[in-house]
Amino acid sequence: MAFSLYSLLQAVLLIVNAVAVLHEERFLRHVGWGSDQGIGGFGEEPGIKAQLTNLIRSVRTVMRVPLIAVNSVTIILLLLFG
Repeated sequence: MAFSLYSLLQAVLLIVNAVAVLHEERFLRHVGWGSDQGIGGFGEEPGIKAQLTNLIRSVRTVMRVPLIAVNSVTIILLLLFG
């Protein structure tokens, strides 16, 4: 299999899917990345852990519906072109 732009886009899609299915109570809290872990004071810069937790929460919130469409298009393309 040759490396192409399509395979790179598929890899990105798989990573976004993996982030989207992470469940906060089942997985993230056991690792120590729960929502109550990143609370800081006013004016403080959030740490990398809090930023990653916010990114995961944002991906789960915003990308839920577009991921369904993109996954459907990817499946159809794979069925048509192998």
